[in-house]
Amino acid sequence: MAYWLFKQEPSSYNYSKLESDGKTMWDGVSNNLALKHLRSVKRRDRAFFYHTGDEKQVVGIMEITTDPRPDPKDKSLVVVDVRPLDRLAKPVTLDAIKNDPEFAAWELVRISRLSVMPVPPKLWDKIVKMGR
Repeated sequence: MAYWLFKQEPSSYNYSKLESDGKTMWDGVSNNLALKHLRSVKRRDRAFFYHTGDEKQVVGIMEITTDPRPDPKDKSLVVVDVRPLDRLAKPVTLDAIKNDPEFAAWELVRISRLSVMPVPPKLWDKIVKMGR
């Protein structure tokens, strides 16, 4: 199993809406590096749901429920389906991540606009712990 971080503007779609819907198709990824990452996602992987914009925080954990497939609206892009697994008891802010030297080399800190990125297992565990 691999770990990922997926970003979304909460005014467009947020973790509460995902909990309400029970599942959704994750689409709208067009950046080349983010698409490369999304094409590497596998069914049963886990992903953090990260609220961008004013919030800038990890708020929940999702399960990837499908392998990547062509976006029905644009075959040059890909989509996956996700479902909510767990809301973090305490959101983990970007500031908290940036203030911890263990995260310095991670894409979230280095390439802030990237919407899909891998999360090394050690960093995944640390964020989960920070969110408890």
